Amino acid sequence: MEGIRIKILLYSIFIIAPSIYATDFKYCKKKEYVIKVKEVVVAPDPITRGTETSFTISAYTDKPISGGKVVIDVAYFGWNVYSQTGDLCDKSSCPIPAGDFAISHSQLLPTFAPPGSYTLSLKMQDGNKNELTCIKFSFSIGFLNSEGLVDS
Repeated sequence: MEGIRIKILLYSIFIIAPSIYATDFKYCKKKEYVIKVKEVVVAPDPITRGTETSFTISAYTDKPISGGKVVIDVAYFGWNVYSQTGDLCDKSSCPIPAGDFAISHSQLLPTFAPPGSYTLSLKMQDGNKNELTCIKFSFSIGFLNSEGLVDS
């Protein structure tokens, strides 16, 4: 009986775990940032046009952060197609204490968004515009729309 439980556990790990999706990211510059990013999660995966997509960034800081800005830039095959600057406190509760925290951003992707490869750059700045962190990661939008149909 114990052998069956172990087989079921291993099967669950290998089947269920791959559906938990974290996106690979890299820092914009080779420097020590005040905020260290631990993980980027994009949902839904795969991303489809006409749906709301959320990006959740898990991070860590040694110093409390009282506020600042989040700057998001999106490029499509290297061409800037979207930019947004928002209040850091709208993405996470401020003040952010030292330790682990997360920020989230949701965006409704238009149905006319062209399929292909995109790069998202996310910068966090303090109130004096000092860069606290900067990461980049890639994502793709497929040919399907939110109903699962291929647009013509």
